[in-house]
Amino acid sequence: MENLNSIFKLAAGIGLFLFAMYLIEEALKNLSGRTFKLFLQRVTKNNIGAVAGGTIVTAILQSSSMVSFMVLAFVGAGVFTMKNAMAIILGANLGTTLASWLVATLGFKTNIEIIAYPVVCIGGFLLILFGNRKKIKYLSYFLLGFGLLFIGLSFMKTAMEAQVEHFDISEYAAMPKIIFLFLGFSITMVVQSSSVTMALTLSALHAGVVDFPTAAAIVLGSETGTTIKIVLGAIGGNASKKRVALGNILFNIILTIIAFILLKPILLLITDIFNIKDSLIGLVTFSSLINLLAILIFLPTLNFYAKFLERFFKDSDGSTAAFIGHASIKEPETALDLFRRETKYFIHNSMLFNLELFTINTTSLEENTDYKDINQQRNFFSKTEEEKYEFLKQLQGELQAFYLALRTKLEGEKQAELNQLISAVRSSMHSVKSVKDIGTNITNLRHSSKEIKYNFFIHHKKETENLYLRLNVLLSDDRKASFEELQHLFDSIQNNYTTALNTFYTEAVNAPIEKIDITTVINFNRELFTSNKAMLMALKEILLDEKQAEFFNEIPKYKT
Repeated sequence: MENLNSIFKLAAGIGLFLFAMYLIEEALKNLSGRTFKLFLQRVTKNNIGAVAGGTIVTAILQSSSMVSFMVLAFVGAGVFTMKNAMAIILGANLGTTLASWLVATLGFKTNIEIIAYPVVCIGGFLLILFGNRKKIKYLSYFLLGFGLLFIGLSFMKTAMEAQVEHFDISEYAAMPKIIFLFLGFSITMVVQSSSVTMALTLSALHAGVVDFPTAAAIVLGSETGTTIKIVLGAIGGNASKKRVALGNILFNIILTIIAFILLKPILLLITDIFNIKDSLIGLVTFSSLINLLAILIFLPTLNFYAKFLERFFKDSDGSTAAFIGHASIKEPETALDLFRRETKYFIHNSMLFNLELFTINTTSLEENTDYKDINQQRNFFSKTEEEKYEFLKQLQGELQAFYLALRTKLEGEKQAELNQLISAVRSSMHSVKSVKDIGTNITNLRHSSKEIKYNFFIHHKKETENLYLRLNVLLSDDRKASFEELQHLFDSIQNNYTTALNTFYTEAVNAPIEKIDITTVINFNRELFTSNKAMLMALKEILLDEKQAEFFNEIPKYKT
């Protein structure tokens, strides 16, 4: 009965530890917002920066899986290169060992329960009393997670200590270390957390259930066990995602083989050269050391390694999406980032479509480095007018479908932002349709032998080109545009509509023009006004916050 009680206590400890890790991850993920994603994107310009970024972010978030999923989404969307993705994952593997240091030092060296119990109490009260406030809610999650982490560890520790009386280590000491290697792999594969495996192993080592070399073999096996989650995340994804998953598996397998072959020398280095006699500190040192070894081995060869991975898997996805096709709603904030990028890509291509119908040179827009390579891969520039229109319709459909799936995973400001983005997509498509509807009018006016019609077209062509150049600057700029800037653009669109119409009426009095031509000009003028206005409204949703965007909607927009 006592043995059964110890087993249940061990299982409860594992459950609490896993739940605590989940709470801490959720807290830090929500409190940090986009900060870590933007930080990762900034530091990935070189291999060392990518490794450092992966280490720092994972050390703070304490979830290599979350960072790996983030990398999966961004490399699939072309935000990260394969080389930098691998560098980030290398850093993430090192960063996750920080938790092991905290567990080994605080969990076993001090009476952490004196702190853990009050922290859980405070976290619980804050959650019940002020849980409706986002920051307080996730601060409560963090406090609860921190406290439960060490309470769960205490359960595991006491359960292991209870088993020592009934456990004869000599029966297992002679067993090959490779068996314990596979044991570590199996445990981690089941619980999907190397931190849990490390906590279990530290508890067993502390209680004397295993010796130092055996514990090191278990921890080494856990390195490869964590790759299963990222493999599952890549299933059904595009080729880039699968390459990242393959790269991560190969990283860990190669590292495990090398470290296992050199296990004795590495342990001697820790105990004799570093002179670490405390086996608990020695074990977490071993974990950090082998991940540092992986960085030293793979970092100089990342260029070759990335090219090697690119030989595997072929893209067969018929999707038009450049970013959201690689996102998962399981990571809603990352998905929202990619949805934002996809919306900007959609507006960019919508602007190209409209300008091309006016035979306006689009070189300045095509050279946008964020989208040029994507459009070349999708042969967007070589498509016919009808093919480009169908491309945009399909992309709008994919955005709309993804929106419906993602909207249930977001709340508050994030959901409001998502609603603004899908509104931007609708407005942009409305702009495209309005221009497409006057395609025959554009051709008629552009080739007209009547000066009044031709001059009317040339005037609007110049105005449209100037407008889109200004819109493109706003779309490409990371800063938020001011309300006054957009108000000024709207006024210029409206004034151009009115001025062009009045000028035409004045000139038409004495010009040789037929009644059908007057109708053509008036329809053209109105639809172009509608299109330009809709494109501005699309950018408004991206560039203004929710309240400003709603206020902007109050501006009168329809003229006849």
